[in-house]
Amino acid sequence: MSNIGGNHDILIVDDEEDICRLIADILKDEGYEPRYVKDSLSALEELADRQPSLLLLDIWLEGSQLDGLGILEIVSKKYPNIPVLMISGHGNIETAVNSIIMGAYDFIEKPFKEERLVLACQKAIENAELKRTNQILQSKIIPEDEFIGNSAVINALMGIVEKYAATKSRVFLTGETGSGKKHMARVFHNNSDLKDRPLIIFSPASYKPEQLEEVIFGKGIDGEGSFSSAMPKESIFEAAKGGTLVIDEVTNLPLEIQGKMLKALATNKYKRMGSEKEYPINCRIISTTSRDMDAEVAEGRFKGDFYHRLNVVPVAMPPIRERRDDIPLLCNYFLEKYAEISGKAAKTLSEEALSVIQSYEWPGNIRQLRNVVEWITIMSPKTDNEIIEVSSLANDIFSSVPNIPGSDQIENNVDIMSMPLRDARELFEKQYLLAQVNRFGGNISKTSAFIGMERSALHRKLKSLNVHDVRKKPAADQEDAADENADEEKLANVG
Repeated sequence: MSNIGGNHDILIVDDEEDICRLIADILKDEGYEPRYVKDSLSALEELADRQPSLLLLDIWLEGSQLDGLGILEIVSKKYPNIPVLMISGHGNIETAVNSIIMGAYDFIEKPFKEERLVLACQKAIENAELKRTNQILQSKIIPEDEFIGNSAVINALMGIVEKYAATKSRVFLTGETGSGKKHMARVFHNNSDLKDRPLIIFSPASYKPEQLEEVIFGKGIDGEGSFSSAMPKESIFEAAKGGTLVIDEVTNLPLEIQGKMLKALATNKYKRMGSEKEYPINCRIISTTSRDMDAEVAEGRFKGDFYHRLNVVPVAMPPIRERRDDIPLLCNYFLEKYAEISGKAAKTLSEEALSVIQSYEWPGNIRQLRNVVEWITIMSPKTDNEIIEVSSLANDIFSSVPNIPGSDQIENNVDIMSMPLRDARELFEKQYLLAQVNRFGGNISKTSAFIGMERSALHRKLKSLNVHDVRKKPAADQEDAADENADEEKLANVG
């Protein structure tokens, strides 16, 4: 056979020395680099020392603390990218099949043929490499077709995209600064039939007020006088022809320009400056703002009729504090992207650091989170395992412990050592539970599951500590509220 090993490292785990040597000799001849151990403890030590390209694992390991299935369970959780081939005897076929359900790639039955062994190893390694390649490719693609996250609010947003993207209706995106409005505009564009056409993002704030009319409507040459010797200039509608025009922070348009754009949208036609010729508007319009539009209209800063023309499909972008479940996914994505850009190994956040990040309010939303992750990537000290600890977080995030009801009665520099045990325990419980409830956006079910406390018991504890009113009601789902009411009714009946 040809040399197909490619210097891949293969770890063999079998309690029979002769079997280990036989497999190792076969694999050496094929260009692989085999090593072998005879028990579970040695296997786990070898895995921790150097992860192999493939693990060959016997189901029965006589005299070993764990059998092959026990090792497989650990490998599937701790080293999910390592493919595993199980080695089974005649009476172990059913067990071997179950091992595939547990995460093994395949199994080889004893006594095995050399060709079967080599082919199985080759396929397992190739399959693992293909998965890794796909993961790398996916990490390099900026997901402009969707939002990163699987929270309920993001799923609802993607449902709106699925329903309205193809209709070409005008979309009005509202939301706090940094919440992803422009990205959502790209999502609408890329999920429509216009995705191969231009996507123009126009920001009125980038221009002086006297420049806006020419930029928006263009400049003509068929009028007499001032434009006779000038070159024509196309409008933003022409630049976006057949595609999508995004008006970023539309409230920055002066009232006079709003009136002219309203007339253009009403007739679906416009005129260039200095020209009487009409041009059709042939593009989808998506508008964004971080301001309160009801207040803008009520106070006369934005024309109501113009707003209604633009606001055909209203979409409210949630702040990141209302989708805290997505923060780990966002952090991992940004960490991987910055590692890819820098050419370094991706870092990971410790559980403690992640819990602090999830508890932070993020006034700048996703944009602020992305910038902070970039800062952490650059500034965190290099460690052997590349874990980012709490100490690497910026001071404003690290010190963002939620306020406790009544905490204004406690000095900030209080020495906990001077407190009686009961008072210190109560203070800690308040801080801990409030931080966890805040971390999970006020969802008591998720909080109780994470901290390992029954939901009804958590309700009672929160009330006993006078922190039961701190939850952010909009972020708590209806099911959780219903569960809370049911718990309280049960407690009332018992009482």
